[in-house]
Amino acid sequence: MKEFVALIFGLGLGGNALLFVPQILAVWRKKTDEGISLLTFGGFSVLQIIGIVHGLYQHDLSLTLGMAASLLTCGTVTTLTIYYRMRRLRA
Repeated sequence: MKEFVALIFGLGLGGNALLFVPQILAVWRKKTDEGISLLTFGGFSVLQIIGIVHGLYQHDLSLTLGMAASLLTCGTVTTLTIYYRMRRLRA
């Protein structure tokens, strides 16, 4: 049962990472940071880093990999937002 819950948890974290993909595509296609909260996505990224560190300390591979996948996708939104915001402010 413990392994089953760990598997479901890992799949849930993978699903969590996929939830950021539509936002990545929207920002990328529109080439603008309008409507994106840098505070929100930056905060999510920080929490995911904390989750990765916690997973490493707990030797929890599901948590570590799931948070890393989420950081990759959420971090992409954060990075694109910063890029387009800086570009807009320079113009």
